[in-house]
Amino acid sequence: LLVIYHLFFFILGSVGSQIIRRSSCINLSTKQLDIRGLANYENQNIPVKAVMFITKEGIKICVEPELKWVKQAIKYLDQRHVIRRTTIKPKPKPKPKPKPKPSN
Repeated sequence: LLVIYHLFFFILGSVGSQIIRRSSCINLSTKQLDIRGLANYENQNIPVKAVMFITKEGIKICVEPELKWVKQAIKYLDQRHVIRRTTIKPKPKPKPKPKPKPSN
């Protein structure tokens, strides 16, 4: 009976808890960032709705996603990534070496 009691509370506790990512936003910054210093962003809905900007130095800063400057920064980063993808051309494949002709 004691085992069932502990098992019940173990299961009940694990159902209510969620695993939070290592880099999750909990507190949001109110400071507007210089978009030229941003490298990327991630959207987050749990534990709070936020945008996590990643600076060129690798610093992660969480902000309110509905702010006007945040939406503009996301648009800027999306456009910059599209430009990079279209301007980077794949390396040409090396030409195969000609096979030696068999001698008769």
